[in-house]
Amino acid sequence: MSELTAVAWDGDAVRYLDQRLLPHEVRYGRARTADEIATAIETLAVRGAPCIGVFAAYGVALLRRTIADDGTFAAAVRRVRQSRPTAVNLAWAVDRVTAAADPLEEANAIHAEQVAVDAAIAEHGLELVAKGARILTHCNTGPLATAGGGTALGVILAAQRGGKKPRVFVDETRPLLQGSRLNYLELQAAGVDALLIVDSAAALAMKEQEIDLCIVGADRIAANGDVANKIGTYGLAIAAAHHGIPFYVAAPRSTFDLTIRSGAEIPIEQRAAGEVAAFAGARAAPEGAAVYNPAFDVTPGHLVTAFVTEYGVLRPPYVESIPTLEFRPAIGTLSSAHR
Repeated sequence: MSELTAVAWDGDAVRYLDQRLLPHEVRYGRARTADEIATAIETLAVRGAPCIGVFAAYGVALLRRTIADDGTFAAAVRRVRQSRPTAVNLAWAVDRVTAAADPLEEANAIHAEQVAVDAAIAEHGLELVAKGARILTHCNTGPLATAGGGTALGVILAAQRGGKKPRVFVDETRPLLQGSRLNYLELQAAGVDALLIVDSAAALAMKEQEIDLCIVGADRIAANGDVANKIGTYGLAIAAAHHGIPFYVAAPRSTFDLTIRSGAEIPIEQRAAGEVAAFAGARAAPEGAAVYNPAFDVTPGHLVTAFVTEYGVLRPPYVESIPTLEFRPAIGTLSSAHR
């Protein structure tokens, strides 16, 4: 897996790994225009909230180099910024680069910070993982999702490197199977003992497989601890609470949106019906089937045992612990705004 690079600056384009084709094909794309950047995000060729942020940061830096007219540039930036509404890292990164004196330097700083942040998250998360722990996780939160070392999966990979030898139960994660296609791929490459399960088996696995903890990532976290993450996370949190299993969320500070009070203010992306009505390119549902296909759900903060951040583990009450993130210094390479 070390040869796979999620996102990279490529001079006259932003190079990205097309995650839709994994694990069967490794193909890189090159985005040069606002439409190409936004389309790569919208179609999930580039996915994972932190990775989207890094990709968009390089994209805006490229647009600033190639578009001289300020009005045209502003329109191009809006196109990129609006390509996925739920993940807060996208808007955060776009705004940072747009405001920077040197956009490429800022994009490089964002990428370097992500690598450092992921390493810190993994270090802090290790204290929550006992030797031989049985862990249940959802969606993909590894290096492919962050362009760094990973968040929730980064903790698991660190536990493996540290000799803790966890056993990981991997939700397939409907409808696009990021768990089975990507999470399992990264775990397998790292030699982690992993077991793939269908999403609807998670509650039974908690009951019968002696799950010790759940750990997931996040796309946006409100000031009160409500978490928007890949659809299915809410159900996992409810099942974990019923079985008395700790439910952890690993995420960088950039995923916390302190401008919103609760998850009710988080926009939830609705995706195409075809993602549910078809399977492997063949229609599975009857023609005309009505489909409800939210890409994310919101887990109430009271179901979250703790947040694992680059600054340490945040515990309830979250209305007190989360706002402290606002005053923390940046980890890793400091942006030009912080120098």
